Amino acid sequence: MANMAQAIRLALHYAEENLGVTDVFGEDVGPPLGGVFTATQGLRTAWNSPLDERGIVGMATGIAFTGHVAVAEIQFCDYIFNALDLLKLAGNTCWTSAGAFHLPMVVMTPVGSGIHGSIYHSHSIESLLTRLSGWKIVIPSTPIDAYGLMLAAVEDGNPVFFLPPKALLRVKGAEKIPGEPEDSRELHARIDAPLGDRTRWSPRWPEVQRYVVPLGKAKRLREGRTATVVTYGRLAPVCLNAAGELAAEGLSFDLFDLRSLVPLDWEAIVASVGRTGRLLVVNEDTAVTNFGEHVIRGVIDRAFGELTAAPVLLSGADVPGIGMAWPLEAASVPQLPDVVAAMRAIAAAPSREAGGIFSPPMRLPRYR
Repeated sequence: MANMAQAIRLALHYAEENLGVTDVFGEDVGPPLGGVFTATQGLRTAWNSPLDERGIVGMATGIAFTGHVAVAEIQFCDYIFNALDLLKLAGNTCWTSAGAFHLPMVVMTPVGSGIHGSIYHSHSIESLLTRLSGWKIVIPSTPIDAYGLMLAAVEDGNPVFFLPPKALLRVKGAEKIPGEPEDSRELHARIDAPLGDRTRWSPRWPEVQRYVVPLGKAKRLREGRTATVVTYGRLAPVCLNAAGELAAEGLSFDLFDLRSLVPLDWEAIVASVGRTGRLLVVNEDTAVTNFGEHVIRGVIDRAFGELTAAPVLLSGADVPGIGMAWPLEAASVPQLPDVVAAMRAIAAAPSREAGGIFSPPMRLPRYR
């Protein structure tokens, strides 16, 4: 099975051959490297830009204004902040032009912790990006979803952030991408560039097929009645493992991988809370003004009467950055034991009848 970096590469190859993508570019995106995570290796339309995030976003916007389709990469999301004003302008364009101008552009930038990247390579910025109106935002947690979300982003015709989790880019999937070779060794031989001299190398692309994950559709990873758990990105497989552990204790969780933050699948979330009466949101962004707070507020607005206990957010710590040492990184963002503890806590939280819905939020270690 393909890993996530290979899946993104296959999706971009399909998009440049079939969906009109004319430019895939960014720092080290073109040959010989093909991106720091190799997600753009061997692509026909890939080229290297200067080390200039504002220039990358500005170029993508200009290409999109001409009607061409651009996929621009910011090598790490941690370096996107100096381009926020240009991103805001790109997101505003359709609205301010009363629909006269659409910008078919995708900005791909890896997010999150898990690679021991320290303070400059470990940010989660999705909560901040949701403040840029006019942008759609997707975060895959599996290779098949990375493939399908990238094609959906390209086909959308308006600005989309594609945020692959850094820690998952080398993780193989459990589902085969349509057209992917049965043997992962064959895929490696066909599309992964060799080490050393690559001047004579070119990929032998498999005949991958169109597969689209609709924007705004969450994926149920596990069905249960104890509580609803909403997550995305790096922590989706962590929550799945935690739910598996707790099944032995008789606890069953309705677990959702959002995949798309904007638009958000309110229908799935609210329907699940209506069945379970409890909500836990899990992500690794910092605690203050976290996107999980928006999810909780939205559930309270839409389904307060269905809640039998106070909703809970398990998030990263409210700290300026993440240390390089593994104990510091592990203490800054939720790990498997923290997720297990949070799931146990939401399952045992006092019910509405016991005053739980109005009681102070439960105190979770390090994150509250």
